[in-house]
Amino acid sequence: MRTTLTLDKDVAIALERLRKARKASLKKLVNEALRQGLGQMAAPPPRRRAPQTRPVSLGRCLVGTIDNVSEVLAIAEGESFR
Repeated sequence: MRTTLTLDKDVAIALERLRKARKASLKKLVNEALRQGLGQMAAPPPRRRAPQTRPVSLGRCLVGTIDNVSEVLAIAEGESFR
């Protein structure tokens, strides 16, 4: 199949550099690049794993128990929190 393409300048420069480095024809490089690119574009996007939170030791609890939130706030902020 014959067709005419208008390449962006940066793409044309990259193809020309690659053509010289590989000593290959422009047709061969364009076909190879299109095959690879189209294959990647057709593939489903990779699944991203959710970031994992790593545990950190905060040391021992400075108050006896944190079951009574009012008591913990009184210790942390003083009686003025109320």
